[in-house]
Amino acid sequence: MNARLRQLLAFIADEFWILPGLMVLMGIFGAIGTVHLDRSGALPRVLLEGEWLYTGAAAGARTLLGAVASSTIGVAGTVFSITIAALSLAAGQMGPRLLRNFTRDRGNQFTLGVFLGTFSYALMVLRSVRARDEGEFVPHLSLTLSIVLAFICVGTLVYFVGHMAGRINVDTVIELVSADVRASMVRLSTTDEQTPAPPDSFWQGATPVAASNHGYLQKLDVEGLAAWAEEHACAILLRVRPGDYVFPNSVIGYVQPAVAGAAEAVGDAVALGPQRVSSEDLEYSVRQLVEVAVRALSPGINDPHTAMSALDRLGSALCSLVTVRLKNGVHPRKGKQALVVPSFDYVGLTDAMFHMIRQNARTSTAVPIRMLEVLTAVAACERDAARIESLRRHANLVLGDAERNLANPSDLDDIRQRRAAFDRAGVAPGADPAAPRRPRNAELPLDVA
Repeated sequence: MNARLRQLLAFIADEFWILPGLMVLMGIFGAIGTVHLDRSGALPRVLLEGEWLYTGAAAGARTLLGAVASSTIGVAGTVFSITIAALSLAAGQMGPRLLRNFTRDRGNQFTLGVFLGTFSYALMVLRSVRARDEGEFVPHLSLTLSIVLAFICVGTLVYFVGHMAGRINVDTVIELVSADVRASMVRLSTTDEQTPAPPDSFWQGATPVAASNHGYLQKLDVEGLAAWAEEHACAILLRVRPGDYVFPNSVIGYVQPAVAGAAEAVGDAVALGPQRVSSEDLEYSVRQLVEVAVRALSPGINDPHTAMSALDRLGSALCSLVTVRLKNGVHPRKGKQALVVPSFDYVGLTDAMFHMIRQNARTSTAVPIRMLEVLTAVAACERDAARIESLRRHANLVLGDAERNLANPSDLDDIRQRRAAFDRAGVAPGADPAAPRRPRNAELPLDVA
């Protein structure tokens, strides 16, 4: 149940219409409140006769409110059109999966909400204005507030133009996606000692748990499911993690020993949806950044600088893992393994980061060179021998592709030099992986420093 609640909250937070809808309601109820205050006679005469409140007659009030309502709804349509144009541009050049970064952007939602809320407020106040033959009533405070809201709309429009111009910048989009990658890494990494996973023999004879639905695993209630396993003195092994597609009637886990109600507990702990989300799925966040690079390398766009910017962010994310380790997916309770979830290891992480970019940059020279420089930078600060070996494998793949696909000897020499620089930056064969490392730029050639 906790997983489905988190899924609902994430849905509400990401939906484009939620905040504008709330601001429309604020405009409606705000107008009702201010009109009621005007009718109550609670406003002091000094304020009513001063220069700060609107003091015109009913005809002028209706004209003013009509102008505010018509202009704000017109500009709201323009704002919506600009947003749709930006979404089309993002989908074409950077990938349709990045549209969530635009639709969940609070600046876009707030801008549309300000104009729609002001429109709703002006309409609600307009319906309360009465001429002399109708029993004259002019809500002076409400009209004054509508003027203030009109000026707020002007300022919001200026903000929106600058905000949208910055948002469609590819470097801004890359930075937003890389922030999701770093946030996912923080959630999935730890500095604490981890409980080792039980051996495969532990699960022999375990009872399988089948899925009753289908879709991408969006949320997983790890704590709730581990607590249930502890309460029923059993261990649960899941075969899926957030981001995996669950097929109907497929085995998604095992319970050892068999316990009544295990299938229902696992079903309640998972929340499935029609698409992947990045909040708990590190691989999906990485692949969003990779997709930007791959599209930039396509013949229709041919923008290697964007691909190199994506590589820089990927390298930065790997460097942030130097002092931590990825969680192994084991969730113990009272010293016993209660729940085991498939984990995302360093090898899988680097494969997701570099394979597709390397495969789509085979005929390029600048992108493989930058990839080797990024791998060298990560190896220079990494202390784990196994991780450096994973980085070395990708460096060898880059060099192998270059030797097969590049015909220019000068370009090939540049790549070989970067590959040699990687070996000088990494741990020397036979060296102690835990030994203090030299500074990153020490003894490196100028072209990779």
